[in-house]
Amino acid sequence: MKPINVLLTWLTFSLSCGTSLAADWPWWRGPNRDGIADPDQKPPTTFSETENVRWVAEVSGRGHGSPIVAGGRVYLAAADEAREKQWVLCYDRATGKRVWRTLIHEGGFPKKINKKASSASSSVASDGERLFINFLHDGAVYTTALDLEGKQLWQTKITDYVLHQGYGSSPAIYESLVIVSADNKAGGALCGLDRKTGKEIWRVERPEMPNYPSPIILKAAGKEQLILTGCERISSFEPMTGRKLWEVEGATTECVTSTVTDGTHVYSSGGYPKNHVSAVKADGSGELVWENKSRVYVPSMYLREGHLYGMMDAGVLVCWKSDTGERRWRHRMGSPFTASPVPVGNLVFAPSETGVFYVVEATPEGAKTIAENQLGDQIYATPVIVDGQIFVRAAHDEDGGARVEKLYCLESVKK
Repeated sequence: MKPINVLLTWLTFSLSCGTSLAADWPWWRGPNRDGIADPDQKPPTTFSETENVRWVAEVSGRGHGSPIVAGGRVYLAAADEAREKQWVLCYDRATGKRVWRTLIHEGGFPKKINKKASSASSSVASDGERLFINFLHDGAVYTTALDLEGKQLWQTKITDYVLHQGYGSSPAIYESLVIVSADNKAGGALCGLDRKTGKEIWRVERPEMPNYPSPIILKAAGKEQLILTGCERISSFEPMTGRKLWEVEGATTECVTSTVTDGTHVYSSGGYPKNHVSAVKADGSGELVWENKSRVYVPSMYLREGHLYGMMDAGVLVCWKSDTGERRWRHRMGSPFTASPVPVGNLVFAPSETGVFYVVEATPEGAKTIAENQLGDQIYATPVIVDGQIFVRAAHDEDGGARVEKLYCLESVKK
């Protein structure tokens, strides 16, 4: 299926559900795969557990994957660690009522996982007809497809997986394929699967190294490229075939972030065994244009008006000139971060691990915090902002030490 046909499918599906294409966020990093929200919308800048809340829904178990919004519904992956169940959840976008819950896997949970990880750290992806999700289950990574009512269509094992920290790579949709990755210490795989059947169309064997990014498709150097960072390299592939276009040094062993491009450069960031942010030419020349030692390990970066913005894990928002790497400024928030910042025009929405949801006004000239909103006690998942609404999962520490996760839909409520 060509890109225009994918868009027509989405348009037809959206119109049938009474929504617009612009009001959807169908996969990780949004419709343009760059993490940037529509600048013309006006989400609330001040909110709490009771203020500017359209609805709030309880989540079965926990997870760190972002919600997606597609065709009037919100989809989310979740896992119950105690009962060892992994689900996909579907909510009505207008009311927050849960429409269905589908069990994907049961049992086979790892005995130990990094405290910042979860057993549901991937985001669902939707092509308008199906839903796709990746889970680590019983020592292997599987991709599962559901229809829009939660019925399982197919399930494909991608590769055996040796757990190091966790797993959280999200599926990427491209033409007739869903593209998935599972780097790990036993040697992982990058695969293109047929969206209708789950049949493996192509496979790329990966190095025996732990690594965590999601595959991302970007238009760079005049063509669409499938980019994967980490395993001590930046790798580019032809999305439809898996053919390697180029591969260069310029990344650390372990990366988490989904890279971005300005069309000329590909930007990498990592945190083990060293901290780095770098810019590499996207034409396959291998040229490392610039690099610094900033620790932007988990939150993904974004580009805007010739500048690269990154949230350091320690809670410092940084702005660099994207072509030279010159640092323009640093803005300290004071809380650790796992979620990625989401820009809406000059406003940056950035929730911290402690549940403090910052709103920052950021331009190349400087940054200023304009709001600090407490939402629950923990936020690890990146929020989604569409059509003036913020969708975010937050955890609450209840009396007796119980942890309860909730999905919020925030919007400006007229008084």
